[in-house]
Amino acid sequence: MVLKSYTFIFALTLCLSLIFSCAKDKVSYVSPPNCPDTISFNTQVLPMIQSNCTGCHNAGNGTGYTLTNHSNISASADAILGSMHANGYQLMPQGGPALPDSLIQKVECWIYQGKKNN
Repeated sequence: MVLKSYTFIFALTLCLSLIFSCAKDKVSYVSPPNCPDTISFNTQVLPMIQSNCTGCHNAGNGTGYTLTNHSNISASADAILGSMHANGYQLMPQGGPALPDSLIQKVECWIYQGKKNN
């Protein structure tokens, strides 16, 4: 009887460990995005953010995100991508429409390539 109790507790602990150890990041890739080229932060990502995001997300606007430089954008990369996909975040740009897939893919590739300041 005691052996059955220990076996049950062990099996339950193992199952719970497996379930809770499968934490997901907010940004996950089933497979790496198709990135034929290295994405440049300064010539591709930053101009896209400036054109589509910094009108609302700049210093002093109270939105919670300041997207004006590499440090801020890199730190918020998961939220930026999540909002572009409306995956756990409100779709951005606010009021839509969603950005073209080609622009979103550049951000995905930049993140996947290590969020380089290049």
